[in-house]
Amino acid sequence: MDPLSVSAILLWLSPYILSLVAFLVLFEQISYLNKKRSTPGPTVVFPFVGNAVSLVRNPTKFWDVQSAMAKSSGIGFSANYIIGKFIVFISSTELSHKIFANVRPDAFHLVGHPFGKKLFGEHNLIYMMGQEHKDLRRRIAPNFTPKALSIYTEIQQHIILKHLKSWMESPESDTKSFPLRLLCRDMNLETSQTVFVGPYLSGESRKRFEVDYNFFNVGLMKLPIDFPGFAFRNARLAVSRLVETLSFCAEESKSKMKSGDDATCLVDFWMQDTIREIAAAELAGETPPPHSSSIEIGGHLFDFLFASQDASTSSLLWAVCLLDSHPDVLEKVRDEVSGIWSPESEKLITAEQLREMRYTEAVAREVIRYRAPATMVPHIAGEDFPLTENYTIPKGTIVFPSVYESSFQGFIEPDRFDPDRFMETRQEDRVYKRNYLAFGAGAHQCVGQRYAINHLVLFIAMFTSLFDFKRERTDGCDELSYVPTICPRDDCKVVVSLRCTRFPSLS
Repeated sequence: MDPLSVSAILLWLSPYILSLVAFLVLFEQISYLNKKRSTPGPTVVFPFVGNAVSLVRNPTKFWDVQSAMAKSSGIGFSANYIIGKFIVFISSTELSHKIFANVRPDAFHLVGHPFGKKLFGEHNLIYMMGQEHKDLRRRIAPNFTPKALSIYTEIQQHIILKHLKSWMESPESDTKSFPLRLLCRDMNLETSQTVFVGPYLSGESRKRFEVDYNFFNVGLMKLPIDFPGFAFRNARLAVSRLVETLSFCAEESKSKMKSGDDATCLVDFWMQDTIREIAAAELAGETPPPHSSSIEIGGHLFDFLFASQDASTSSLLWAVCLLDSHPDVLEKVRDEVSGIWSPESEKLITAEQLREMRYTEAVAREVIRYRAPATMVPHIAGEDFPLTENYTIPKGTIVFPSVYESSFQGFIEPDRFDPDRFMETRQEDRVYKRNYLAFGAGAHQCVGQRYAINHLVLFIAMFTSLFDFKRERTDGCDELSYVPTICPRDDCKVVVSLRCTRFPSLS
């Protein structure tokens, strides 16, 4: 067919194509309004992509607008539209609990990320429900016993110290400010790798692991365009490689635990029970128990990594920011820690000493309340669900319960950074327990929250004992930046100097 004929056909078809596009745009708009009803939200949305561009360009502003609409309406939720998906943002604590309490096939499915299934795969801990989910959590429980946590505490301290020393040896450390975000992220990545899979990740594998995890991190904040050359595709492929690497670690751990060696990392504690269950099944002539294959365990280990990595980085940064802006709190932390542990002792903080740091732990808990790192926990409505008497969430809606908003509800003077609220005299953590949702609620509540708290307390204790530090404050430096968890906009720029006569070498 010659070019003139093709042009003629296209010219003849153009009115029909334009009519089809106009129909699709109109249908999409009507569908959105029908789902939205009287819920606060934009009346008109951009065709096909909705408000995805504004979300990617400035997520802080996007969610601030959703929050403002939810609050001003008095109903506690608002609506929007992103790439063919109708979304509902929930600011009300009680409505958030209603979502968390109804994670089941005929109600809400936890997704962790709006496009998480494309990234993490279908058979992920995040997406499990019912008895299967309970059974897997039962298998995970030995990973966080006091004995296991005490071993992790040693690992955490060695890596924290290693990285703090490298920060101190930076040529800019005494004279110039430097941002902590990437430094804390790298420290946490090494901590997670070592705590979770310890000796099974070799030097070269660890380097590749870090490259792939960076691909994953970048892709989390991009549009879900699954084509070569796009960040989302790079992230999805990186997750596959990361899971494969972690599955090799699980396989090596199984061999080591079969030999009767002592557990030295999280996967070892996990495999101790797993190999016993596999052996019992083989003896009975049965198939291996579910979730015991190395590739499945590799996927679950990646879940742990994702859950601990960026959330922990966020909390470390906000701890430094808030201690800098609250010198009275910093002084009380230093007084408590110095009465229990000193860097000059050349010893690690023991599990018993860690438990004695009650005020420092109160600071850690208040940091997490005041700046909940994972501000929202996305769910998808598996069926139509009556959220209130007047509104039913349509099937397929992505629902965002905001744990950040809940953190500022109920507590006494919630806008004030006040660690004393978590001390025994006030016990706001008990009185307002329903509002403290940073670790989630219901069946999917974070199983590793004690580990996360320990890590933050150890960092605060060591950082404040070893360093004098000062933020380089600029306009807007404390505004929220989504990367994907929330961090200060300036990445927490500080100047540090050593408080001790020499940097300790802890044993």
